[in-house]
This record gives sequence, structure tokens and C-alpha cells, in this order.
Amino acid sequence: MKPWAVGLGPPPPLPLPLLLLLLLLGAALVRGPPPPRRYTPDWQSLDSRPLPDWFDKAKFGVFVHWGVFAVPAWGSEWFWWHWKGEGLPQYEQFMSENYPPGFSYADFGPQFTARFFHPDTWADLFQAAGARYVVLTTKHHEGFTNWPSSVSWNWNSNDVGPHRDLVGELGRALRKRNIRYGLYHSLLEWFHPLYLLDKKNNFKTQFFVRAKTMPELYDLVNRYEPDLIWSDGEWECPDTYWNSTEFLSWLYNDSPVKDHVVVNDRWGQNCSCHHGGYYNCQDKYKPESLPDHKWEMCTSIDKVSWGYRRNMVMSDVASECEIISELVQTVSLGGNYLLNIGPTKDGLIVPIFQERLLSIGKWLSINGEAIYASKPWRVQLEKNTTSVWYTSRGMTVYAIFLRWPENGVLSLKSPVTTSTTQITMLGIQKDLKWSTEPEGLLIYLPQLSLFTLPVEFGWTIKLTGVE
Repeated sequence: MKPWAVGLGPPPPLPLPLLLLLLLLGAALVRGPPPPRRYTPDWQSLDSRPLPDWFDKAKFGVFVHWGVFAVPAWGSEWFWWHWKGEGLPQYEQFMSENYPPGFSYADFGPQFTARFFHPDTWADLFQAAGARYVVLTTKHHEGFTNWPSSVSWNWNSNDVGPHRDLVGELGRALRKRNIRYGLYHSLLEWFHPLYLLDKKNNFKTQFFVRAKTMPELYDLVNRYEPDLIWSDGEWECPDTYWNSTEFLSWLYNDSPVKDHVVVNDRWGQNCSCHHGGYYNCQDKYKPESLPDHKWEMCTSIDKVSWGYRRNMVMSDVASECEIISELVQTVSLGGNYLLNIGPTKDGLIVPIFQERLLSIGKWLSINGEAIYASKPWRVQLEKNTTSVWYTSRGMTVYAIFLRWPENGVLSLKSPVTTSTTQITMLGIQKDLKWSTEPEGLLIYLPQLSLFTLPVEFGWTIKLTGVE
């Protein structure tokens, strides 16, 4: 025992370097952690914000286009513009044959009832589909808001039609299931008087932005705290008209969702594929090679329309094979896949849309390991007769082939085997036999009937110990 421990004298003085170190540590503790970075309202600063990693891990989401356009349910969700903005003869004929003279688009509002909208039923379906996030239209270009917006008097879901807060109800149902919630919002409104006034003034004035667009965006964020903002309707004006950078700097610095919110790239006519969070670039965007920026492909089960339409026919509906092929290709190239459905005016999701979503969920229940939280591999596509797309997770490589080879042997040129290589097929327990030949790695697929294979289309080979 040291002498000073038993009261035989004071402890020796601390060495000066150690004393200084302790003083510095104490000062650091008093100061606390450094303040979070502040983003300034310019693209150089905003574009430097790291994308919250939940979005890249999610990979698959469901898009929901729902609004008053589901009442005429004909042509597309651009019904009002095609009818009154462009005066297309087929839309004028549709109205004259089905509605009385003088019937206006606003008269469709009370018929948007959402009578059979049960948010928990929707959320259960989206969960069964394997969706990790859902994006709902809060307001499309028609201007009708699916929440009680204070700046959309008598043209919102609380005053007209459902008399419900559709945005809030779906959000609560999704969050009970740990599904991320995104809000689509159109910046423009085709026929809003203030927008038309700004357009007449060559967008030198901002009456519409200050009275309508920006109050709505701030309200949506503060009221519903979304995980994602899917902006649209930007194409007629530069971002300076929309005040986009001011909004995004607030969103990233001071909003209640500043740490985890994700946004897309539609914030002005100069922004798409250049500025924002992740890139949409354009509807149904399909890059041919691996982009250097996170992106998302948005597409629709109904290949002709985003909103529900009564004149949809079976040939307009994407097949299960088409959807899974797009999902695989998108994820292999580093993207997310956002698949759209359009509910009816009553709030029903028609059976063909349900069937497609459930088929994706079934496929993901087997192959999700190769999709969720995956990263692009060093090779994305092998251009051979079997159409093989690669993904990876850590040291594991996944080869997803879209056509079953006729001889039952899958040939891969890209993976290099090692002494520790193991090869399996997701959904089947046993290892697969394989050999290395001059033409590449040959994998001998299980000799099973199509009905006993884990999935009917898009099979995944899991490779460990390869380079």
C-alpha cells in the first residue's frame, strides 16, 4: 500500500503533461459535442448532405396516386388538364355522354367519398407486398388536398368528399407496422388563380408560392413528420420561383424530421437529375449502367395511368414477370423501385393490383436477402442468354437469373471461385454442385419441377467465398 493511502503524507503531484490532458478533457466535457452542421440555402451546401441510409436499405416502396381524378376514373390522373387545359375531343365527348351540361371538375369533389377506405387494410397489403416505404399523393396537380389544409379552402378531403384526414389516417396505420411514410406533393396547380397570375407575370411574382405551395409544405412536415418528401410539378419554373432551397435548408436544419428525412430531385426545372436528395430524373427512368448517385425508378402497375381508371384493360397491366425483372435490374444498378397503384374513389384497391403486390411480396419472402440492404457488386449484368443480375451484401454475392437455362446449368463468367466457395439457391436448403471450366463457373441447378421450385420466376444463387 502507498504511504499516502494510509494517511502518511500527501500524494505526489501529477506530471504537467498529464495535468494538461485532464484539463483539456474536462473542458471538452463542459463544451459537449460539436453543434450539428448547418446547411445554407444553396445547392452546393444542400447537395452535400449525406442521404439517410434507411432509404438505400429499403429498396422497394409502393406509390399511391389518389385524388378527385379517381371519380371520373377515365384516361388518366391528368383528366382535368386533358379536358379543360388542352380541350382534347375524347375528354369533351366523355363528359357530354356521361355528365349533364355545365358539370364542372369541382362537381366531382363530393363524389370522392373514400367510403371503403380502411387504412389498416391498405397497410396490411403493403406490408404483405414487402414494401419498406409508402408514398401517398397529398396533393396532385388538380390542387385537391388529402388532408385538411388551411390554404385549400373547400377543396380538401376534410371539407369535401370523405370528410376525413386521409394523409393522417394512412400514416398512423403504416407506422404501426414500421413502414416508412413518404408524402408526394405537387408544387404547381394547373388552374389556381394565383398560379395563373404568376405565370402571366412570367414567374417574376410569387403570389402562389407564398400563399399556397410553401405553407402546405411546412404544414405537411410539421403535422405528419414524413420520412420522405416526393416533390413534383416543378417543370414550368426554376427553383428560385419555388423557394426550394430555403425550404430544404429549413427541412435539413430545423424541421422535426431533419435527421432522417429524404427528398427527391424535383424542385425546379433545372434540378432533375442534378440537385436534391436522390434522383428520379424522369418517370420510369432506367439507366443503362451504374449511376454514381442514389436513384429511384418510379413506375405503375397500370402502364398507361398513375391514377385509377375504369377503362383499364388487361394488356395495360404489367405482368408479375415484368415487375420482378424491373425490380431486380433497378436494385442491381443501385436504385430503389417505387411501384404505383391507383385506388378507386371509394378507397378500394382493385384485385388485379392486390394480386400483383402480393406476388411481389411472395417473391421477396424468398429472395429479399438479395434485395433489401444490398449493394451493387463490381459487375451488375452478365449479358448472356440467361440474363443474370448481381447484387451483394458484405462478402456475399447474389446472382439473380431471369430465365431458366434449358440444360439446367447456369454459366457465370464474373465470379472467381476460391477454396472456401459455397453455392446455394435461396429457398432451397442444400448446397448446389458446381465446377470451374474454361467457359466459367458452371452451377448445376436443382432438378425440380417448376411447381416445386421456391419461386416461379427470378431465381437467386447465393455465392460465398468468391471474388
